[in-house]
Amino acid sequence: MSAVWRASRAAVKRRRLQTIVIGLVVLCSTTTVLLALALLDAATSPFDKAYAAQRGPHTVAAFDAAKVTPEQLAQSARRPGVTAAAGPFGQSVLQVPNGWLWMAGGSLTVVGRADPGGPVDRVELLRGRWATAPGEIVVASPFGGSPKPELLGTTLEVPGSAPLTVVGFGTSMSKSAGAWVSPEQMTALRPSGLQMLYRFADPATDAQLASALTRATDGLPAGSLTGAHTHLDLRKAFSSLADAYLPFMTLFGVLGLLVSVLIVGNVVSGAVVSGYRHIGVLKALGFTPNQVVAVYLTMMAVPALVGSALGTLLGTVLAEPILRVAFSGIETGGAAIGGVAPWVSAVCLLGMPVLVLLTALVPALRAHRLPAARAISAGSAPLTGRGLRVQRVLGGTPLPRAVSMGLGRPLARPGRTLLTLAAIVLGVTTVTLATGLTSTMLAYSEAGRGSGGPLVRVEAGGPANGRTAPLLDDARIEERLRSLPGAVQVRARALAQVTLVGQSRPAFADFYRGDDTSYAGRIADGRMPRAAGEVVAGPAFLTQRGLRLGDRVTLALNGRQTTATVVGRLVEGNARALEASWETLLPLTPDARAIEYDVRLARGADARAYTEAAEAADPGLRVSVSDTGNSATATVVAFSTVFTVLLSAVASLGVFNTVLLETRERRRDLGMLKSIGMTPRQVVAMTVTSVAGVGAVGGLLGIPLGILAHRLVVDNVGVVAFPESMKDVWDVPQLSGLLLAGVAIAVVGALVPARSAARMTIAAALHTE
Repeated sequence: MSAVWRASRAAVKRRRLQTIVIGLVVLCSTTTVLLALALLDAATSPFDKAYAAQRGPHTVAAFDAAKVTPEQLAQSARRPGVTAAAGPFGQSVLQVPNGWLWMAGGSLTVVGRADPGGPVDRVELLRGRWATAPGEIVVASPFGGSPKPELLGTTLEVPGSAPLTVVGFGTSMSKSAGAWVSPEQMTALRPSGLQMLYRFADPATDAQLASALTRATDGLPAGSLTGAHTHLDLRKAFSSLADAYLPFMTLFGVLGLLVSVLIVGNVVSGAVVSGYRHIGVLKALGFTPNQVVAVYLTMMAVPALVGSALGTLLGTVLAEPILRVAFSGIETGGAAIGGVAPWVSAVCLLGMPVLVLLTALVPALRAHRLPAARAISAGSAPLTGRGLRVQRVLGGTPLPRAVSMGLGRPLARPGRTLLTLAAIVLGVTTVTLATGLTSTMLAYSEAGRGSGGPLVRVEAGGPANGRTAPLLDDARIEERLRSLPGAVQVRARALAQVTLVGQSRPAFADFYRGDDTSYAGRIADGRMPRAAGEVVAGPAFLTQRGLRLGDRVTLALNGRQTTATVVGRLVEGNARALEASWETLLPLTPDARAIEYDVRLARGADARAYTEAAEAADPGLRVSVSDTGNSATATVVAFSTVFTVLLSAVASLGVFNTVLLETRERRRDLGMLKSIGMTPRQVVAMTVTSVAGVGAVGGLLGIPLGILAHRLVVDNVGVVAFPESMKDVWDVPQLSGLLLAGVAIAVVGALVPARSAARMTIAAALHTE
């Protein structure tokens, strides 16, 4: 083994460029594989991962405090099948006014807890602190985002009790409460209910959860259980959001794995094949066949170990911010969805060197059987076969001789060419998918934004949200906003939490009046609401509630009801919200007033001047220029760009290595061609052409695959119903550019070794003769 190690170390030092290329390819491939595996791991049951991180309850059960005692409920935590439990906690329902904390009014479920931790349902504090004394309350942030700090200190008037001051904001994926107070404060609120949080041994299905809850509550007074919801209900709501991101993330992850494995296989096997002459020399010096195999495996292992270690480190550093961006549109509470699982790091750190060794083993074993003389001649003898026959046929065409010779080269090494072609095909597929998703998401982000100048958002304050109430009434505010210089369109919005009669879950409803052009491009099916009794909603809302176009629903609010018809399906919408005209709101709340106004300014209008004028018109108005960005669009575009750059770089490295090996194998041929008059430019042209043709074929094959992948992604997004206009994003110039993407990947990878071959002198090329 001493001779094997010395020969391997000498070969690594002598072939510095090859060693660096292999190490760099393994580094980039390991980084890509780690990101791809981390992505696939995070995209596999992301709800379960985030829910488990918070120790979320499998069932949240509510009990009547008048029928059951806390001691009886505490005993239920020790029933068979219960693996962990928290409670009993006092539970009370408070009524909050419309606009409190800039949210819709309605019922607020408050639970008394001494701390946010515990064995079940660990509440994540987003801002402020926990409520530890009477008069304090922590409010659940509805979407897991961090609320603005100025909202801390807001008070809530409670009939028959002292006001509650907001001291913190938290989040819990279990939705066990809308707010939390200290146990002492809950006692003062005289709770009518008690809450228990259970984790069960068998929580996989609704039937198992129902059976487990029955066993846990067996023996409690009849009628004491008043309600329960399970983590399976929450998973359905979560999936309606997560499904918008997971299809394309999974696809990019699979592409990353395939490209990386192909490139590593191509690079390593090519390196061994190109070293046949060296193998013959080792055998001539007395190395046994097994020692020759050991030398080449060691030569490959050194850069593979270094590259995989650095790639794992780099991928681990990049994974958390990339996954944070990738899952930015998915509600995960306070649990971190980003990061790399230990098994992912272990697979990359150990798996990539194993892949390199297995790939090198096949050609090394083939060389193991070659006699020394044949192995030496395999590295230097002129090549024969169909590659030369094709070159002779192309030589009879009007093509320049350098081009005809280059086009015939891929057939001389069909196996290597197919691996390179596969990598280019996947690279073009990735570029096609990324450009398609970008075009679709940009069209989606523009839907409903209307045309014209800046969009200004005006919010009406009031005592409920800790701001000065407007001096003007609703109608006069709208009139004043229309009269300010620059205003073109004004739309008012009211928000209410309504109940759909026959369904247990409440819904948020937006009611609009005024100039409304926001539905342009937002309607996937049907039409916009035009009169009283017409509503529209997003696909997630309709799917979760089993509604379709034409269905009638009954909306209830404050003891009043009105019927409405679903007349349209939005391209995208909140899974808990619907939209309707102002006339639909009046039967429910005759004295309704807007909480927000959208003002579209004329092109070129000064948004800052309008903002200052609107705030000066009434101190109770909060005015801001609306952000024109879109988080989902930014997520998809940024993520697809990152993976496109990574996979294109890895594919180009594979081409670089292929051309490098080709030029080394053909040193004698290049020397002979130069000796008979081939110029350096012709050498470059011949070398680049040899892979440009493969790149063009890769483009032709990759484009339809990318278009198919794009269709699979956009047609399987549960929360967005893309209309055909957003899916049909391809035109002739784009397709032509994508065809050139395969050529560009090949040419970029081939250019450096081609120029190196052009600078090689005749003497250096023929020094072995």
